[in-house]
Amino acid sequence: MVGRTIRGVIVRERRLRQPVPPSLADAAGARIAAVSRRGKYLIVTMGGSRGHLLVHLGMSGRLRVVRQAAPFRRHDHVAIELSSGRQLRCHDPRRFGLVLPLPAGDPLRHPLLRGLGPEPLSEMFNCTVLAAACRGRRAAIKLVIMDARVVVGVGNIYANEALFRAGIRPGIAARRLSGARLARLATAIRTVLDEAIAAGGTTLRDFLDADGRPGYFRQQLFVYERAGAPCRRCGTTIRQRVLGQRSTYWCPRCQGSA
Repeated sequence: MVGRTIRGVIVRERRLRQPVPPSLADAAGARIAAVSRRGKYLIVTMGGSRGHLLVHLGMSGRLRVVRQAAPFRRHDHVAIELSSGRQLRCHDPRRFGLVLPLPAGDPLRHPLLRGLGPEPLSEMFNCTVLAAACRGRRAAIKLVIMDARVVVGVGNIYANEALFRAGIRPGIAARRLSGARLARLATAIRTVLDEAIAAGGTTLRDFLDADGRPGYFRQQLFVYERAGAPCRRCGTTIRQRVLGQRSTYWCPRCQGSA
C-alpha cells in the first residue's frame, strides 16, 4: 500500500463496532505514506497532512488486497481503491472491527490508542514495567497480563501459554509474585509471541492470514484447549476453569500449588 494513492472508498456496510463515518470518503486522492501498528490497531498514514485511517479487525476480521474486478464477498464491508488497480477489502463477519478516519497529527493521542500499554516485543516492556503493574494488585496475574493498559497483544491463548512457560498458576494474585517470577513471565511472554509469529499465528477455527493461510502454532500449545489431556512436559492432567469470563488452562504440577 505504501506509495499508492487512494482512488476512492466503497462502504457496503457502515454498522461496524463504530459506524463508518461518511468522512471516510475524504481519503480519496491521498497518497499512503506509511502503514504501522499499535496493539491490535493498524494505522494508515496519508501524506500531505491528510490524516490517518485507523483499522481494527475485531475478532475474526481480515484484510485482503484483491483485483478491483474480484467479486465482493458477503462480509466485505469496506473497500479502499488503490492506484495499483487493486482494492484493500475489510472482511468482518461479526462486524466487531472498525475503519475510522483520523485528523492530521499524532494518531497515538486518539482515545482508542493513548491508554495502551507497551508493545510486548519492544524494549519498553520488561520485568520492571510488569512488577509496577502488579504491585498491590489482588487481580489474578492472567487478567493483569491480558489488560491492554499493562501490555498490549497478550490475548487469551498466549496468556495461558506464557504462564505455563513461566511456571505460574493463572489465578494467583499479581501482588504475590516475586520479581524473579515476574522476570520469567516477561521473558515467557516474549518467547511465546515470537514463536507464534514464526508459526503464522494460531488457527483454532477461523483465523487465516492475509494470504488465506492458517497459523500452525496450535501444534505447539502446551495447555490451551487441552483440558483433560496429559501435560506434554510431566504427564499430569491439564485443568480448566473460567477466569475473567475466559477459559483458563494450567498444569497443577508444572505451575505450582499457589
